[in-house]
Amino acid sequence: MAKKKKYSEMTIDELNVQLIEVKSSLFNFRFQKSMQQLEHPQKISHTKKEIARIKTFIRKLELGIN
Repeated sequence: MAKKKKYSEMTIDELNVQLIEVKSSLFNFRFQKSMQQLEHPQKISHTKKEIARIKTFIRKLELGIN
């Protein structure tokens, strides 16, 4: 199993793909919550924070900040 890359080591394209994946998982968690099937509701807040982290790294790369 390959080691997961850190966000600081990813390119903008990789970060955008990761952002799409995390957003789709957030959608699924919200759907499960509405159906009373989500066992750990804190997954939603963790996923939102993950989205914010990814967006921050994308913006850093756009501005050229390291």
